[in-house]
This record gives sequence, C-alpha cells and structure tokens, in this order.
Amino acid sequence: MFFYHIKKKSTNTIKYITTVDLEILEKAKLWLSNSYDADTRAEVQDMIDNNPEVLTEAFYKDLEFGTGGMRGIMGAGINRMNKYTLGAATQGLANYLLSQFKAEETSVAIAYDVRNNSDVFSKIVAKVLAGNGIKVYLFDYFRPTPELSFAVRHLGCKAGIVLTASHNPPEYNGFKAYWADGSQVVPPHDKGIIDEVKAVKVEEIKFEPKDESLIEIIGEEIDKAFVDACVENGQYTTEGYDDYKLVFTPIHGTSHVGVIPTLEKAGFKNVYTVAEQMIPDGMFPTVKSPNPEEPEALAMATALAEEKGADMVIGTDPDGDRIGIAVRDNENKMKLLNGNQANTVLTAYLLDRWKEKGKLTGTEFIGSTIVTSDIFFELAKVYGIECKVGLTGFKWIANMIREAEGKQAFIGGGEESFGFMVGDFVRDKDSVTSTLLAAEAGAYAKSQGSSFYKELLKIYTKTGYFKEHLIALVKKGISGADEIKQMMVDFEQNPPATFDGSKVIRVDNYGNSISTNIVTGEKTKIDIPQSNVIILYTEDGTKVAARPSGTEPKIKFYISVRTNLDSVEEFDAKEKVQSEKIQRIVKELGV
Repeated sequence: MFFYHIKKKSTNTIKYITTVDLEILEKAKLWLSNSYDADTRAEVQDMIDNNPEVLTEAFYKDLEFGTGGMRGIMGAGINRMNKYTLGAATQGLANYLLSQFKAEETSVAIAYDVRNNSDVFSKIVAKVLAGNGIKVYLFDYFRPTPELSFAVRHLGCKAGIVLTASHNPPEYNGFKAYWADGSQVVPPHDKGIIDEVKAVKVEEIKFEPKDESLIEIIGEEIDKAFVDACVENGQYTTEGYDDYKLVFTPIHGTSHVGVIPTLEKAGFKNVYTVAEQMIPDGMFPTVKSPNPEEPEALAMATALAEEKGADMVIGTDPDGDRIGIAVRDNENKMKLLNGNQANTVLTAYLLDRWKEKGKLTGTEFIGSTIVTSDIFFELAKVYGIECKVGLTGFKWIANMIREAEGKQAFIGGGEESFGFMVGDFVRDKDSVTSTLLAAEAGAYAKSQGSSFYKELLKIYTKTGYFKEHLIALVKKGISGADEIKQMMVDFEQNPPATFDGSKVIRVDNYGNSISTNIVTGEKTKIDIPQSNVIILYTEDGTKVAARPSGTEPKIKFYISVRTNLDSVEEFDAKEKVQSEKIQRIVKELGV
C-alpha cells in the first residue's frame, strides 16, 4: 500500500503529520475538477493540505445508498452528505422511476426536517427531479416524516423523499426514499434504485431544471388532510380526556406541526409544551441527543410534568417518527417506558377497542420485528389473531400490509426502537397518531381507576413478564467499522453456549437464513430476507440478538428475559430478579 506524507512548514523544520493512502488521495483530487463548485473544491483542497484524518474519513469509501436511502456527516467527499452525493442519489432514483413509469405519470413528494441544511438539500433534490421532467410536490416548511408517507398516497405520487437523519447528532443529515404505497422501498425496487445510484456520474446529474414549474409548493391542505386522518385512525373514545394532563416536546424537531393540531382536534385540553424545545433548531441545544429513547432528552418535559401534575410525558425525535412515553409508576414517579413496553400497551388498547366494536374476526394481524420483544406473539394469542414478524424497519411491516391487502386487516404494529404505527394510512413510524392513541389509552385507563402503567402490569399477568435491555456500542470511523465487523464474526463463529446457566438451544442466523436447533442439529430455512443479525434462544426463554445498526456507527445487543407473573402484586419482586439476571448476561457477553 502506498502513502504520501502531509507536511506543515515551520520556520526551521518540515513536520510530518500523518500518512494518507494514495488511493484515497486520488479520489479526493477528482473533486478538484470543474465538475464541482468552487466552495467544494476549496474544502477538499484544505483537507488535502491540512487535515489528513478528515480527508481519509471523507474519501475512504462511498457513502452507502442502502435499501432505505443514506445517512452521513455533512461535508465534502464521497463519504459525506453534500450536494453531489445527494444529487447522485436523486439522479439514480429519477433514472429508476423513469425506467418504471412515463415521465408525465410520475410525481414525487418531498419533505424535510429541522436539521441544518435540510431545507437547502430539499431544494437540490427537487431541482434534480424536475431536471429529469418529474413533477415534484415540495413542502413549504419542515414536516414530520409520517406526513410525507401520508402525502405520497394522498397525492398519488410514485415516490417520496424525506431529508432527515432522524435522531443522529447535529453534524448528520440523510435521504430516505419511499415508494408509491407510502412505505420505504423494499425489493425489488430497493436494489433497482441502488444499482442506478451506483452508476451515476457527477456530470450526469441534472442540477438545473429547464422547467421549474414542475416544482409545486404544498402545505396547509395536506396538513389538514393528515390531521383529519390521524384523528380518524387514532381516536376510539373521548372518555377521560377532560381530566388527563399531558406534557409534550418535539425536542426542537418537526412533530408539533402534526401533534398539537391532532390533539386539539381530538379534544385534549390539558396539553403542556416545553417552550424551549418547541423552537426548531438543528443543533438541538437543550439536549445531548435528540433521541426520545434517552431519559435525558425528556428531562425538561419530566420536570414540567412534575410542576403541572401531569399524567404522561411524550417526546418525539427530530423528524417526528419515533415516540418516547413516560408515565407515572406505582410510586407516582415518572418512568420512561422502553419501546416494547409502550407498544405493548398501545397494541393491547387497540385490540380491546377492536374487540369492543366486534371487529376481531381472527383474520387480523399485528406487526413486529425480529429484535422486538416476543411478548407480541403472546399478546396475539390472547386475542386470537396473528403476529407477523419481519426484519428491523417499518418498511417490512408496511410490506406485510401490502402482501395481506384484501386478505387480512392490519391493526397496528411497532418495533423496540420507539416506533409505532396505527392502521395503514401511514406506512412508517408515526409519532403523531401514536401520541393521540397513547394519550387516549392513558385517559381511558385513568377514567376506569387504572393508569397506563398499571395496564402494562395487567397485560404481563396474561402474557408473562418480558424484560428487555439494549446495549448500543458506538464505534466510529474506519477502525470502528472493522471492530463491529469482527464482533459479529466472533458472535457467529463462537457463540456462547449458555446465558446465566441456561443452555442455548437455537441459533437464528439471518445472514445465511438458517435456523439451527442446537439440541437436534436440525437446520431450517428462515423465510425472511437476509440481514446481518444473529439471535440466540435458551431453554428458559432468554433471547439475545446482535445486530449492527444500518444508519449509525453502532453495534446493538438486545437482551430479553421472561418469567410468569401471576399477579400485579408480584411485579416488583419479579422485576428485581429479572434485572439481576440481565446484568449477569451483560457481564457474560463482555460488552
């Protein structure tokens, strides 16, 4: 491997700073051509002259356009989010759309979140599509991701795009692609789009449209239709609304555009907002991370809840698809539920309302994912319906809906990473409708002398008590990617034989689509698309999964343990036992 030295001159010496792979240097020099604008050329030249580490990170690989789009740090380079990587992604999508449909029959809806440059990027994307003769519906201001999913179908578009990096740090942005059904793309379209994106050359990107009238600005009309649909799908009763207090925060993001009018239209009156976090800001100044999975992100909302005597706190991530729910526990303290717990109550509430209305016939289903708690299989048994399971990501739940249309009705579904979807009018994580449903479930429970938290414990007495724990290890850069890869290799080739004394009896390897019964040696095919996930099951019902994140430099380990719960009164003691069990498993994993 050849390297060159980056030098810095001082008065008497030449200081050797570091070395850069010559292949990386040659990739960077391509960005000094006139195919790139002056600002980009200057940024790349500065990296070459002064910032070898930044140069390496920016050019050591292409920013991957995966099955749902791409996400990365903003800046110049092939491994960064910028005008040119974004332009290539859009041009590739345009090329694929035009291979599937006539230009005059093709339209694309575009939304963007509050992140730095999201509005700028949205205009670049719109112009590239228009440059290819494709009609564009561009939102006039930031909107939550579920509204984009809704808009695609509402407007009869062939595709949709959201500019967002979800809950990633402020230096990130991203591009998510949707198909005509409002879902993120799945086979065969995902591969078709990826192949087109990879084939695009910078000179082929049509940055300037001949006809800008192809870009139509949309806003208020879609907002009204979306809010109406959220209330229609998320409201079953108004019992308890007047006596229920809710604190809401979008954590500087987009969701209040939909959440506040939806709650108002539904009839909730005691809604308090965190004023500082209602201000849209891509730097997310009041939190370390704008992720509602983190208790710290909801600290200000929780403090306001104590001040107002609120029953529930709800926070959403920057693009408004994830939802964090905190409620009062048995000691009247605010407790952030994990995604499995929140979704358990939401799913059971939906099933109760469907049953009450005589809509459960046994042909309905709920949706879940392979790393989500197995409690949803047990919940489905209780109500006599099916629980379908797919890979991580709501596009796979949306794919279940698509395949079941005309045969089975979809009720709701979610995944452990704080996402839930009510009905099929939005085919992605939907914090807006889920906020309404959660508030209603809490209000109804309170009106019946119960609470959101108490309902969760009651469910455990029917399904068994499932307790989950997530370990997310951040491994940045080239070395981090290699470390994650090696951890997965080790987990596959040398898996633990036991967890906390319980023998591993089954290994599901989604990388090769093989499930192995350790006891009998029997191997069966897993009828789910391949993915880099390995799940181990033990005799006592423990489940441990390993999965690299597809959107962040992380590897995640999911631990789930289970036990019977004969009564609500047993919960505290059982919870302590299961927490200790999880800590022993964490220690055994060594992560």
